[in-house]
Amino acid sequence: MAQLVLPLGNRPALGREDFIVGEGNREAVAFIDAWPDWPAPVAALHGPAGSGKSHLAAIWAKRADARIVEASKLDGEVAAPLVIENVDAATSGAAIFALIESGRPLLLTGRTPPGEWPVALPDLASRFGAMLSFALWTSDDALLGALARKLFADRQLQVPDAVIAQMIHALERSPGAIRDFVARADEAALSRKRAITPALIREILGGEDRSS
Repeated sequence: MAQLVLPLGNRPALGREDFIVGEGNREAVAFIDAWPDWPAPVAALHGPAGSGKSHLAAIWAKRADARIVEASKLDGEVAAPLVIENVDAATSGAAIFALIESGRPLLLTGRTPPGEWPVALPDLASRFGAMLSFALWTSDDALLGALARKLFADRQLQVPDAVIAQMIHALERSPGAIRDFVARADEAALSRKRAITPALIREILGGEDRSS
């Protein structure tokens, strides 16, 4: 009889204990961990997709009891503390400027440094240019490998180093992609009654290529 496969949840783990610290994010993590002893009430996180901006922002939002809103949906008076996501994806204007001038705690995110964010107000451009900001860079092999091993260990699984290397080489270089693939690999191993080996990983990746 086939082994029962329980449905796996896709809810992302966004706790501080789930965030793996590496050279590309160490300063940003230290700043978030320092809350509420920040040297300024407003700061920014910037880096490419998959670098951990939203994860760190969610950690701070929980600690500061802050709301999280998209910059493109920010309109009118909004209570702070506040996380404003993807500021560089919208033309920033009066609402963000008023929040910055209020002196209330704000954490802004974007892919590029704040000095490069699009602005409609010259005064806001100067605020962005002078803003305390921290860069996060795309996860390196060591960080992604550590994350994959942790996620397998959370499921009481030990896998060969070759499996980890194969995943990092083949998958999108983001924690989310690693997390989702670990869940799929675990489900495939259970349903097929097989260990997680490079051969099984190749089969899963091959199946995804055919279905895309």
